[in-house]
Amino acid sequence: MFKILVLEDDRELNRTVCTYLNNSGYEAVGCLNANEAYDALYENMIDLIVSDIMMPGVDGFEFAKNVRDVNSEIPILFMTARDDIASKQRGFRIGVDDYMVKPIDLDELFLRIGALLRRSKIASSRKLEIGSFVMDADEHTAYLGEEEISLTSREFSILYKLLSYPKKTFTRTQLMDEFWDADTATAPRAVDVYMTKLRQKLSACEDFEIKTVHGLGYKAVIK
Repeated sequence: MFKILVLEDDRELNRTVCTYLNNSGYEAVGCLNANEAYDALYENMIDLIVSDIMMPGVDGFEFAKNVRDVNSEIPILFMTARDDIASKQRGFRIGVDDYMVKPIDLDELFLRIGALLRRSKIASSRKLEIGSFVMDADEHTAYLGEEEISLTSREFSILYKLLSYPKKTFTRTQLMDEFWDADTATAPRAVDVYMTKLRQKLSACEDFEIKTVHGLGYKAVIK
C-alpha cells in the first residue's frame, strides 16, 4: 500500500482528504504544518506528497524546496487557493510535479495521484537497486546477484528503511517506534540483535554496509 503525506493546515480539509485517500486504497498521513511533515517523512516511507502552499511558518514553497534538496524523486502535488501563474511557475521551478486549485475535486485528485505514481514508476515497481543488491518492496524479496537473501519481515523493513536513506542515522528508539509494537516490552538493544543478523546475512555484499553510529544507532553507507 502506498503512503501519501497530506500537508494541509486546514484541519477539516486535511481530515477529508485523508479519509478519502484511505478509503481509496492508499494510506494517508495527515500533517498540519511543515514540522509535522518533516517528522513524517523521517519516520515513514512516503511515496507521494500532497501539500498546501499558504501555511503559517514554513509555507509550501519552502517545504517543497527542502524536500527536493534531499529527495529529487518523490512526487509532489500542490493543492492551493492560489491560481496565479506566478505561483504556478514558482512551484514548477522548485520541482513540484502537479498543481490543483481549490476547491479540490477528490475524484480528480485520486486520478492525478495515480498518474504521478505511474509516471514515477513507483506504482509498477518499488525497488531499491544498489549495485548487485536488489530489494523489491512489493514482492518482499531481496537478491544479491542471482541469490535470494532470506529475510524476515522485520529484517526486510529495517534494511529497506536504512537503504532508502543512505548516510542518514536512525536511532535505536526511532527504529523501535516504527518496527516494533508500541506495547512491546522489548528493549532498544533488540535492534542490535537484528543488525547483527542482517550483517551476517549480507556478509557477501560489497555494495553497502550497515555502520554503527556509536551512542546513537545505525546507518547504511553505500560503497
